[in-house]
Amino acid sequence: QVHLVESGGGLVQPGGSLRLTCAASGAIYTTYSVHWYRQAPQREREGVAGIDNDGIPQYLGSAKGRFTISRDNANYNTVYLQLNDLRPEDSALYWCQALGARGQGTQVTVSS
Repeated sequence: QVHLVESGGGLVQPGGSLRLTCAASGAIYTTYSVHWYRQAPQREREGVAGIDNDGIPQYLGSAKGRFTISRDNANYNTVYLQLNDLRPEDSALYWCQALGARGQGTQVTVSS
């Protein structure tokens, strides 16, 4: 069984930054891709970014040019999502998914 735990969310002013972390643990015996999603109240789930097992990133929608996904060089099972130039519309619950598992998520709130 695989467990994913997200952290790093919080309240930030518009234009600010946050770094989210997705830490995977458990029965992991292969390389794998990780995807970040978000969902705000009364809005549909939205894909944000992904990184494949070779470290190639992909960005979706408004994440392009503002968000950066990466793996920890020392720990393959830790993936970061750097959020820059945050906007109020980025406010949402952010979570990661990998190996058939999903974390509980971390809340990002962008407000002045």
